[in-house]
Amino acid sequence: MNLSSHPILTCEEARNFEAAFFGGDEAKEWTAMDRAGRAVATAVLRDFQEIGGFPADGRVLVLAGKGHNAGDAFIAAQALLEQFPLATVEVLFVFGERTLRPLAARAWMDLAHFGRDRVQVGRAAGARYDLCLDGLFGFQFRPPADKATSALLKRINALPIRLRAAVDLPSADLFRADFTYATGIVKMPVLEPANAGRVRYLDIGFFENAAGVANPGPGSTSLAAPRVLTPAILAPLAALRSSQSDKRTYGHVGIMGGSRSYPGAVLMGALAALRSGAGLVTAFVPESLAAAFAARAPEVMWVGWPETPAGGLALEGQHLLKTRCERLDALVIGPGLGREAETLALVRDVVATSPLPLVLDADALQPEIVSAGKAPRVLTPHAGEWARIAEASLVEATVVLKGPVTRIESRAGLRPALRGTEGRSETCPTYYSLAGGPVLARGGSGDLLAGLIGGLLAQTPDDRLLAACRGTLWHGLAADALARAHGQTAVATTQVLDFLSTALRESAP
Repeated sequence: MNLSSHPILTCEEARNFEAAFFGGDEAKEWTAMDRAGRAVATAVLRDFQEIGGFPADGRVLVLAGKGHNAGDAFIAAQALLEQFPLATVEVLFVFGERTLRPLAARAWMDLAHFGRDRVQVGRAAGARYDLCLDGLFGFQFRPPADKATSALLKRINALPIRLRAAVDLPSADLFRADFTYATGIVKMPVLEPANAGRVRYLDIGFFENAAGVANPGPGSTSLAAPRVLTPAILAPLAALRSSQSDKRTYGHVGIMGGSRSYPGAVLMGALAALRSGAGLVTAFVPESLAAAFAARAPEVMWVGWPETPAGGLALEGQHLLKTRCERLDALVIGPGLGREAETLALVRDVVATSPLPLVLDADALQPEIVSAGKAPRVLTPHAGEWARIAEASLVEATVVLKGPVTRIESRAGLRPALRGTEGRSETCPTYYSLAGGPVLARGGSGDLLAGLIGGLLAQTPDDRLLAACRGTLWHGLAADALARAHGQTAVATTQVLDFLSTALRESAP
């Protein structure tokens, strides 16, 4: 099964795909270049909102190589000049203007003609720029770069530039990008280097005929090839709901967590579950917290759980879950749980006997817990938590490995998961979510994600991979929308919830 997504290709696969896709048709290549360049400009302006917006008199530096990446950058620069009459562009021809290939030369002539006195050929001699567009090397580049080019890129990296944008790939893996705009196809190398910054996938129609379902045409690989999630996966959530539905139609999610030491995490998880579209939310929390939480979120059914002396969930409260289990469709365990031995023993017993699909997060991500029982489960570790459970015994799970680029995989076993090929389904790819950014580098963002995935899982209890992919992308897109509205610094984690609806509406077809 492939969700709403497009293939991620190696550079060789991308080269073969484009050769077959264009078939030597220069007009078709020009159309794609124009789409790519204008998509870059639109994305740049959107991302500039995180730092106050592109200035009316913005200064743009274009690093131009010989090929299509230079053409994309020229077209992007022209699109910016079209929208900002006071903006200026400086072009640095790294290998000389005469080395431009035909389509790149055409894009340059269009830019020079349109810009007239607002476009100049320069040397990037230390001036301050608002934007640098890296159109030097594309995916056909063969390393290493020569010494002069390497020195130039290091000098550019040292310039005071507000936003650095790489077209397709950061040149020679030396250009230090804030954003990399993968035009048409996401290439595998862009997912790893730190110099890529945040990666944006700009869909320019290469996979339209496949509707994002299969790996189409040349350059495709096996059904298990990696894929990038697209906003279309959220479209059903943005559609009209049935007029004949009620609260039972949209699932009932339970959340189990909280402690005296970490009271807020389970509250954030419950708030996210409320925003997921689930019809009912029940939260099992230490009894000393229940009243205050009910005042904060009266929509949740708060169940006070007996506490250990240190304020965690006690073993004696198991009956509270058992009597309600048949009414739940999914269960989230972990936010704010703490690591008391009694509480972890309780959680292991619950996981070992659970008939419900589970989301295990935070302190529930212990080897003896994630490997217990047979219930289908979603695990949501960050890198540190993953290191803790990666050697756990074999168990089937969907793993959401959180990071700057989040990976989602369904695995037959944990030990090889997200490392090699062992244990991976032959027909289940790795999915990548490129949304989100530093605004999520805050305590509590993982609690929101766990609650969101849990609420979605309650709505599709037989498809944990769909719930994990939807929740991860939705969470990231909401964070992007928050950063555009309020910046990355002076915000709180729970503000992400206020932008879930924005992300949904923007994903609607």
